[in-house]
Amino acid sequence: MDRVLTIPNAISAARIAGVPVFLWLVLGPRTAAADDWAVGILMAAGLSDWLDGKIARALNQGSRLGQVLDPAADRLYIAATIVALAVRGIIPWWLVAVLALRELTVGVALAVLRRRAGLGTLQVSLVGKGATMCLLYAFPLLFLGAHHGTLATVARVIGWAFAVWGTALYWWAAALYLAQVRSLVSRSASA
Repeated sequence: MDRVLTIPNAISAARIAGVPVFLWLVLGPRTAAADDWAVGILMAAGLSDWLDGKIARALNQGSRLGQVLDPAADRLYIAATIVALAVRGIIPWWLVAVLALRELTVGVALAVLRRRAGLGTLQVSLVGKGATMCLLYAFPLLFLGAHHGTLATVARVIGWAFAVWGTALYWWAAALYLAQVRSLVSRSASA
């Protein structure tokens, strides 16, 4: 469980390394080719998110580092993507605020957990994985939907559907995390 050099950890590290490249492509050149590459990076990040988990289970390469790297990569991509898309005017800033408030809420809960119970991790829920998946699908579609044409319109509609569902699931997962924190803190206090 304490392994560092594993295939899933390498995949997660590569995902994290892709974040600045993605940001440069979205905010720098602002050309159709750069946008296409940025969407490709987002799609690869989504695929690799699924792949590193599959490989970790199949090869028994789960690790504590992987438990940190994988969600960190997810959060970095979500944060980078929503800010970049808001800067480009593709999504509204209120969506950035709603998602950032959720991250702040969970972050405060984790800080309480670490301080009071001495425990620093929570069990990832299927709802949280579903939320991440929806948001990782939503952003490339919304990005593609910012262009003109019938395919762009279809991408925009489907992208917003994923964004709405992903945001709702993201908050549902936050509620589940808060319940876990409350339970762990209560158990720790009674022990």
